[in-house]
Amino acid sequence: MEMNEEIPGERKMQCGDESKCFELLESILDGELEGSSKEVLTEKLAKCQPCFEHYHLQQAIRDVLKTKCTKQAVPTELADLIRQQIQDIK
Repeated sequence: MEMNEEIPGERKMQCGDESKCFELLESILDGELEGSSKEVLTEKLAKCQPCFEHYHLQQAIRDVLKTKCTKQAVPTELADLIRQQIQDIK
């Protein structure tokens, strides 16, 4: 078996085109791509360790942001103070 040949069932430790793959993964996480792209994603994650790690890290970050960043009303006094400071700068 040659050094560059993949062993079935093992992930590659380096991605041949990380930036393109990461862009695809993030588009899928953003909900911009569906259908066959999800199949490509599943296949890619099964074969490439950097993509697997990047996908799961981005997914975890998004989950934390969804649960921790809730919409809460800004206190009126704070909003007024910010508006006043903006006016003072102008």
